[in-house]
Amino acid sequence: MVDYSIRVICMKYADVDRIYQTLPLENIPWNSETPPDALVRLVQEGVVRPCKTVDLGCGAGTYAVYLAGLGFEVTGVDSSPTAIRIAGENAKKRGARCRFVVADLLGDLYEMTGTFDFAYDWEFLHHIFPEDREVYIRNVYKITNPGATYFSVCFAESDSQFGGTGKYRSTRIGTTLYFSSESEIRDLVSPYFTIRELKTMDVSSKFGPHRAVYLLAARR
Repeated sequence: MVDYSIRVICMKYADVDRIYQTLPLENIPWNSETPPDALVRLVQEGVVRPCKTVDLGCGAGTYAVYLAGLGFEVTGVDSSPTAIRIAGENAKKRGARCRFVVADLLGDLYEMTGTFDFAYDWEFLHHIFPEDREVYIRNVYKITNPGATYFSVCFAESDSQFGGTGKYRSTRIGTTLYFSSESEIRDLVSPYFTIRELKTMDVSSKFGPHRAVYLLAARR
C-alpha cells in the first residue's frame, strides 16, 4: 500500500523538488536503479533482518522497494512531493508494499507514525550542513526504538570526485554539499547512538567511485 502525504515542503539547501521535476531520473546523481552494495551486504549477512524500517531521503524509492520485496515493512520519507509520487509509482509497478511520506527531516516529523527498528540514509547527510545536523540526528533518535540499527553513508572530505578539497562544494546540478570527516560523524552520533563501525571507504556511483564515510550504529 502506498500512502501519499503530499504537501509542499521547502528544503533549505537544495530545491530537490525542482530537480525531480526538471531532470530525467537517469541524470539525477543520487538516483540509482539498484540498491547499493553496502546495504545489500547488511541484509545478506543478517546484520539487519525484516523489521519496521525507515528510508530517510528515499528519493524515487528504489531501496525501499528492494527491502520491501524481502519482507521489510518500509516507510520512505523525502522532502520532495515529486520524488514521493515517483516512489509510489515504482512501488506499485513492482507490487511492493511501501508507505511513502512527504516530510521535512529537519522539522518536527509530525507526519511520521510509529517508530522503527532500522533507519538508514544513503548519501543524504551531505545535503545537511553542520548547523542543522544536530536537529537531524535527534529526529533519527526520536523515530527509532532502543537498540535500533542506524546506517548512514555520506561523502568524505577526502573524496575528489567533485574537485577541490573544501568542506563545501558545488555540484553540476546546482546543489551544495558538505564533505565530512569520521571525527565529525563520531561527534554527531555518539550522544544518541553506540557506534559499531565507522570507516572511510570507496563506494560506486553512476558517475564513478568516490570516498564516503560509512557508519553503522545502534540507538542508545
